[in-house]
Amino acid sequence: MSGEFKSGRIVIVGASLAGLRAAETLRDEGFTGELTLVGDEPHPPYDRPPLSKQVLLGRVPAADVGLPARRPVDARWKLGVRASGLDPAAKEVLLANGERLPFDRLLITTGTRARPWPHPEEARLDGVLTVRTVDDASRLAERLDAGPRRVLVIGAGFTGSEIASACRERGLAVTVAERGPAPLVGALGGTLGSFAARLQRAHGVDLRCGVTVTSLLGSNGRLTGAELSDGSRIDAEIAVVALGAVRNTEWLDGSGLAAGPRGVACDAGCRAFNMYGIVTDDVFVAGDVARFPHPLFDYQMLALEHWGNAVEQAEVAAHNMVNPGPLRRPHLAVPAFWSSQFGLNIKSVGVPTFSDQVTIAQGSVEEGRLVVVYGYRGRITAAVSVNRAKWLEHYQHLIETAAPFPPEPGAADRPAAPRVVASDVPDPKVLSHGPTVALTGHLPDRRLAVLRPMV
Repeated sequence: MSGEFKSGRIVIVGASLAGLRAAETLRDEGFTGELTLVGDEPHPPYDRPPLSKQVLLGRVPAADVGLPARRPVDARWKLGVRASGLDPAAKEVLLANGERLPFDRLLITTGTRARPWPHPEEARLDGVLTVRTVDDASRLAERLDAGPRRVLVIGAGFTGSEIASACRERGLAVTVAERGPAPLVGALGGTLGSFAARLQRAHGVDLRCGVTVTSLLGSNGRLTGAELSDGSRIDAEIAVVALGAVRNTEWLDGSGLAAGPRGVACDAGCRAFNMYGIVTDDVFVAGDVARFPHPLFDYQMLALEHWGNAVEQAEVAAHNMVNPGPLRRPHLAVPAFWSSQFGLNIKSVGVPTFSDQVTIAQGSVEEGRLVVVYGYRGRITAAVSVNRAKWLEHYQHLIETAAPFPPEPGAADRPAAPRVVASDVPDPKVLSHGPTVALTGHLPDRRLAVLRPMV
């Protein structure tokens, strides 16, 4: 029976980091059948983290962020063509060019796209940009090279903060507008949000929190500035919209899968659910577009937008696609991510938003080198380091073993009696940006009524 899993036709929709790593794993696991990768961008898979960091700083050309292939995948690549639908009964993927791709097993790795500015006429102004794709980053880098008088960044999540950092490192004036109380607060809570606000202002960022951009202003088709909800006005030649991401699930409308704005729901083995909560055995999902349960976080559905998760989940999905049930394994890795901004290296393990309390376990805010540990109902659920990453492996072990919170004192550089405060994670509705780790609960994206035929 195992031989059946190693042959046949597999289609991967999403020629991304997750798509590439899944394709490589399929071949490593002995899949000898027909393999097809579909991507809506014309480019081969590339690395996204440098786009808001090294590319914007001019240190790495946008053309040089391609992902190295770990091995030949012997696949048909269909790039620059969008998947427009899924016919699960016929087991076919529908493409925007009219082609239909038959499959025996399907892997969905369509990821996310940048959330656009909500007013289309304003979004079309020359100078209004987003940063999600390699072409986006290339366009913005060219604009920054021209030396604009001021850049407006709308949203102070990780992407917005990294863009602001790149602007200041280039010596450009930058204003950041954020609906929430502080930068990064939606991902890291109040303690590190307050630290991030002081950091940005210390580096010359004109940070405006608790406000929204009500309109983008233009003249002759070019951006000239913006009006804010507090009545103020900002003159700017460039506005970068950093309002979070939209999961690419629209093409699955009508497919019967449990797919919606929060992503595609799946089990811990990456098998997609249908809309009635029944697991499929021929459709799998991985990467930013996936929602999956995790036992460390009360089995709530996790949606992650992180590089490491895309790789690890893709490898688990690929393994499970070509192995029978007893040999399949779960995706239970502890979430981890990193960011580089304003001269600091921020690294995280666990889910900081899954918390009710925090404590500074190492270092201090004043020192600018610290480790913040998060707890939920008396156990450790996350840790975030700022220029102090050596401790994260230790805290990952504590998260995996549900160690008690607060962590025990006594290490050489830990305070004897660390102060514990509320984690102060705001409701996402009050933020301009979305968290890069989201606990989406058990609620479906829509209500369903099951109609039973009369006997």
